[in-house]
Amino acid sequence: MPDLTAPSRPDAAALVIRPAFTSDIPQLLRIESDSFATDRLTRRRFQHLLTRGHARCLVAVADERVVGYGLVLFHTGTSLARLYSFAIDPACRGLGAGRRLLTAIEATARAEGCGSLRLEVRRDNDGALALYQRHGYREFGVYTDYYEDHMAASRLEKPLAPGVGSEGTAGGRAVPYYRQTLDFTCGPAALMMAMKALDPTVELSRQLELRLWRESTTIFMTSGHGGCGPHGLALAAWRRGFAVDLFLSDDGPPFLDSVRSDEKKEVIRLVHEDFTAIIAGTDINLIPHPLTPTDLASAIDDGAIPIVLISSYRIYREKFPHWIVVTDADDTFIYTHDPLVSGSHHQSDFDRIHMPIAKKDFEHMARYGKAQLRASLILRARSVT
Repeated sequence: MPDLTAPSRPDAAALVIRPAFTSDIPQLLRIESDSFATDRLTRRRFQHLLTRGHARCLVAVADERVVGYGLVLFHTGTSLARLYSFAIDPACRGLGAGRRLLTAIEATARAEGCGSLRLEVRRDNDGALALYQRHGYREFGVYTDYYEDHMAASRLEKPLAPGVGSEGTAGGRAVPYYRQTLDFTCGPAALMMAMKALDPTVELSRQLELRLWRESTTIFMTSGHGGCGPHGLALAAWRRGFAVDLFLSDDGPPFLDSVRSDEKKEVIRLVHEDFTAIIAGTDINLIPHPLTPTDLASAIDDGAIPIVLISSYRIYREKFPHWIVVTDADDTFIYTHDPLVSGSHHQSDFDRIHMPIAKKDFEHMARYGKAQLRASLILRARSVT
């Protein structure tokens, strides 16, 4: 006997896609409960993302009933979108809601200027995997033990603009990813990625990360441990046998405007004088102007790996100097590996890999402090003669 209390199946012809409202949350929670046994979004998380998060939530509605939703996150300062959650009411599958929602989400991401859309999906979710594959998504990695029940997740991506992808290559050379393990080791982490790309025998380890930091640090910053300056990083790379071009808008001591104490400033000056004296006895190519877009493109085409100093403000809304690796460039985007992963920004490692950043945004972020310091390293493998 049919269940007369169950809602009737909606009419596919009545299906519409619209932005979600907070009044939809009870129905969104119902879909969560019916769709997922674990890793469900809570009422509080929905409320936050619908009202304050840098996100968009679209719902599929038929006969005044929410039959599915897609929630996409945008990362400030980058052109990368992440499909954070996507679900269709199990009782309403087959209406085309999944296909139409996904198409609408992609259009929303393009309208935000995003170059690619990434997502994670359970490896045992054959239906969802098939939907994404039909829409042009491809797997570029796997997270083991990702969900609460220890199921692995496939990492998928779809380019939303020509030339965008998750390969993480510079001039056809694969660039591995390494996540910094301490707040002040972005420079060593970026340098490690570049060295590993040029020399596969380099072993990425925390020991190497700390060793590079000790060699490169300016000793002091505003508070806490000192960051790594361009001269120190250039020397660390040179000592390990790499050819280095060092581009600088200002060859004076870096980051002085990040320190108030005169005593600390004097120490930074002494460290800087020591670095520059040592560099004078090397073949590091010191170039007294910023890295230009032409320099960047030429280096990548030659198989070199650029490491660039940026201000973190446009990505993290905090002002600190930050080193990233450039993995590729095209007419629209600069692609980067960012060693910093911030859980408070709903990030995972794969959000930081081969991130597309609009060229105009990259130009603004590739400078730091009141002095607008612009610093970049170009690493190359030495020619064997």
